[in-house]
Amino acid sequence: MNQPLLKAVNVKKVFGRGDNSVTAVKNINLTINKGSMIALKGRSGSGKTTLLNLLAALDQPTEGEVFFNGQIISKLPEKQRSHWRRTHLGLVFQAFGLIPLMSAYENVEFGLRIAGNDSKLNRAQAERALEWVGMKARMKHRPPELSGGEQQRVAIARAIAHQPVLLLADEPTAELDSRMGLQVIKVFRDLVENHGMTVVMTTHDPGIMEIVDHVIALEDGEIVTESNQSNS
Repeated sequence: MNQPLLKAVNVKKVFGRGDNSVTAVKNINLTINKGSMIALKGRSGSGKTTLLNLLAALDQPTEGEVFFNGQIISKLPEKQRSHWRRTHLGLVFQAFGLIPLMSAYENVEFGLRIAGNDSKLNRAQAERALEWVGMKARMKHRPPELSGGEQQRVAIARAIAHQPVLLLADEPTAELDSRMGLQVIKVFRDLVENHGMTVVMTTHDPGIMEIVDHVIALEDGEIVTESNQSNS
């Protein structure tokens, strides 16, 4: 099972130029194996979200390369990176990005269509994903009718409905209470163990760090520690 899925080699990201430049991450060498669940931790400004964006090919490194299944994705043109994200990736952002005029179900189903899924299967997949995150009973409600935590769960359902190979999540439980946060993380764990998905998330939640396989701590844009949390 220890096959590399994602790899960052000598990655550095600098924003701005000259005296106004800011180095967000540097000296990043990281290997994420298939079927693993990884937490990135660190204080605000430590580089967690920047690193997640680089792994998602949403941004390109100033130096170094990011690989997916042995192929360089960080240097692909934006059109090819966009296609890769749609077909291989599930993304959960701190901003939910739901469409206000669409119901919870329609938001998830729309995500499936963007990913290029067979429309005949979309209803079952959308409802299953909403059920996984405890939102099937509320699937006809629009985002303005939902709490922040419910909107977050719909955003997670949209990201996992097409069962992507890789799920990248930025603080996925930040808007959830501890009980619902644990339920969502258990959904992630099930996707890893039973569907072979790989999950990488940023988090401040110490409870989550006990459930993941691997914790990577960042400080001032660099990886300072890596630890195995699970012996499974």
